[in-house]
Amino acid sequence: FLHEQLLARLIKTRTIFLRPGLHTAEITRPPSTHTMAPYSRSLAWFLIIARTSAFQQQTLLPLAATTASKSIVTTAKPVGNTINKRSGPLRMIGSILDLLGGGDGGMIKPENALKGRPEKMAGITGLKHYVLGNDLEEVPEGYEVAVFANGCFWGSEKSIWRLPKGIHSTAVGYCAGFTPNPTYNEACSSMTGHTEGVRVVYNPKEISFVDIMRMFWESHDPTQYMGQGNDRGSQYRSGFYYFNDDQKRLIEASKEAYEKQLGRKITTEVAAAADYDKYGGLWYFAEPYHQQYLAKPGSRPYCSAQPQGVSLAPFETWAPEDLEEKYMPTLPESFWKKHGPVRGCSVVQLSNEPISESSY
Repeated sequence: FLHEQLLARLIKTRTIFLRPGLHTAEITRPPSTHTMAPYSRSLAWFLIIARTSAFQQQTLLPLAATTASKSIVTTAKPVGNTINKRSGPLRMIGSILDLLGGGDGGMIKPENALKGRPEKMAGITGLKHYVLGNDLEEVPEGYEVAVFANGCFWGSEKSIWRLPKGIHSTAVGYCAGFTPNPTYNEACSSMTGHTEGVRVVYNPKEISFVDIMRMFWESHDPTQYMGQGNDRGSQYRSGFYYFNDDQKRLIEASKEAYEKQLGRKITTEVAAAADYDKYGGLWYFAEPYHQQYLAKPGSRPYCSAQPQGVSLAPFETWAPEDLEEKYMPTLPESFWKKHGPVRGCSVVQLSNEPISESSY
């Protein structure tokens, strides 16, 4: 069972699906019955070592495979917000991998990240947004881009494409890491430094950057370190990445305001997109099957985000004075009262279509 080619095929065909809770993955069994079986990150690491030229430590393979085999045969548990409590050798190996790969122990160092590849993600060029119909890569003249991360990217993306106006496209991908063109399996290992992110192409004449930013803050718990809910690791860290000084100032000002409202320190990473140019760029598109995943037939309504049910303070109370007129929110409070995030993750249960302006 632990033969590398068989495991690679199971992951490729998504018989084993790397959507971890804490070191777990979904095992899909027909007909549409889902269970969760403990699945150690060390198994994913085993596959990456075997299949990635960046690693040559073949002596590690038996150890990882042995550890992985112990976790696979553990009794399956129902899907839900459960945490896999590791013990014995598995706990030891998992802890070591947490420290090496990120986890709650922190970020991997750039020099220790996976090597990556020069080829772009296959299947993205020409791909149309499943709901909005627009090309995922294009940025029309006069439109702008926002990139953020706030937990599992499936629900994060949906919260933005549902905005009532001004959204040209959304896409999910891997951002703010050190490995060029990572795959999902690699990003999930915490060995690339990326976090699951959302790229938004929007028309600033129809929707303000502040509206997108407010949805970002209110859709998760930005005080959780290196994770969101049961999704733990640097690949689930909160972050907002700016493309100009205006975005930077608005992110930082709103962060300070929201931190006071929550009464806890916000750990969201705020960094310039240009900081990642030396690693090949800030953003890499995820595999096509991840794009607008929650809108597709047969998708699993998974969400681990932890919205706090706290509305961001009024714009005029925290915005830099010289930016108030240019970035005045376009969505009224009536929208947020009816359609804003509530405590606990609920976006997965909502309609996939953009919210009608007449509804608020």
